[in-house]
Amino acid sequence: MAKLSLGSTFSIFHSRHIRPPLAGCHVTEMTVADHHPSLEVVGGARDRFLPSLHTNLRLPYNPFPLIAWNRHVETIFASFFRSIPQVRLRRECLRVKDGGSVALDWISGDHRRLPPDSPVLILLPGLTGGSQDSYVRHMLTKANGKGWRVVVFNSRGCGESPVTTPQFYSASFLGDTYEVVKHVGARYPEANLYAVGWSLGANILVRYLGKESHACPLSGAVSLCNPFNLVIADEDFHKGFNNVYDKALARALCKIFKKHALLFEDMGGEFNIPLAANAKSVRDFDEGLTRVSFGFKSVDDYYSNSSSCDSIKHVKRPLLCIQAENDPIAPSRAIPREDIEVCL
Repeated sequence: MAKLSLGSTFSIFHSRHIRPPLAGCHVTEMTVADHHPSLEVVGGARDRFLPSLHTNLRLPYNPFPLIAWNRHVETIFASFFRSIPQVRLRRECLRVKDGGSVALDWISGDHRRLPPDSPVLILLPGLTGGSQDSYVRHMLTKANGKGWRVVVFNSRGCGESPVTTPQFYSASFLGDTYEVVKHVGARYPEANLYAVGWSLGANILVRYLGKESHACPLSGAVSLCNPFNLVIADEDFHKGFNNVYDKALARALCKIFKKHALLFEDMGGEFNIPLAANAKSVRDFDEGLTRVSFGFKSVDDYYSNSSSCDSIKHVKRPLLCIQAENDPIAPSRAIPREDIEVCL
């Protein structure tokens, strides 16, 4: 199967919430007013890719009764009541160059059932997420049902991935992504590689696409609910009801950290291990551990230099970005619209 080398990006913005998601030429803006007054499509890939979505884009939008009236209700409802598809997974632990480890979860039996040139989809979950999460499972089973070979990239400590060095992953660190993509590509050299990322995973994915640019081995990618600008996302995290999400993610980070706390015993320098272990916010965790681990002077320095908004203009592979206008975690004002519109 021939490898794809198209380079286009377009984005879809919807005024309704889409929590669990291609950057390109001569971008124009279109609003589908007749049936989807809330749907906005921006991007030069519109004429290339949108014809295949023609029917779906013109279906009337019917919000879910009672739930869809509020973005926080939608988010919480999905977290507690979304079904979790049952699927058997086969785990592969990959040791990376610095001695760290990540876990790759493949659907059991696919290495025998699917031909070697079946397209491969790499899934990058959001912060603290992994192959156990419902949104990941739904994408995994849906793609697999279409004949795709799917693998979940569980970052260090996520999805029960082993932690073998005193370092977790971060928005700034692309080393593990490089090695995972290289490893998966070497295992299936006849297949086209694709990736989907959610939230922080989307931020990491877009940064990877921008860094690799023309040399990127992926044939295409999808970014879902990308915060894009982590400074802005952090500002909004501390406003009103968003504090609930901040505290929930902080608890999840602390839970992962405490499982591996012995690795961080006697860490000196600027590390503040008690702050990280008892973090009340994601920012606390990043102040105590993350920004020090990756050599940043401050949390704001870490957020500023780890944002994918600066990477969009360098992406040269088909990239679809799907955002919700009212997403409480990925603010609409952080979307790099100008860079999307000038991207070639």
